[in-house]
Amino acid sequence: MINIAEPTPGSLPDTLGQQRIIRFEPGLAAIEYRCGLHMCHSGGVAQGGFVAGWIDAAMAHAVMAKHGMDRVPISLDLKISYFAPTNPGLVIAEGWIESGGSRTLFAEGRLLDANGKVLAKGISTIRLIDSARVSATMTGG
Repeated sequence: MINIAEPTPGSLPDTLGQQRIIRFEPGLAAIEYRCGLHMCHSGGVAQGGFVAGWIDAAMAHAVMAKHGMDRVPISLDLKISYFAPTNPGLVIAEGWIESGGSRTLFAEGRLLDANGKVLAKGISTIRLIDSARVSATMTGG
């Protein structure tokens, strides 16, 4: 298992409000996030992009837990269905690999409130790309 430290200030996990990784097992992950008022629009409802980001990150973590950090999970598509408003406070994003092979995977995920109520669900097709190939194509910094 890999050691995942606290989010670095200004990093993506920090921006998403990551509090802790609850589960990181091959094909399965759960991450706790804190939804802040700064993530909300009218009426204290989390902007949908944060909800999608939380679920997407959990699915990616499930893939990384199974395939390691030398392969980068790239979302080819992402569909989120919103069932209830997400309000400020702690939420749990869960992700798992539903099926797939060594290059293309199908993942699912969901977002739960502190009481276990399902707020949103997501599905994604994920492509695994060698991290060296991704690094070679990066520009800037």
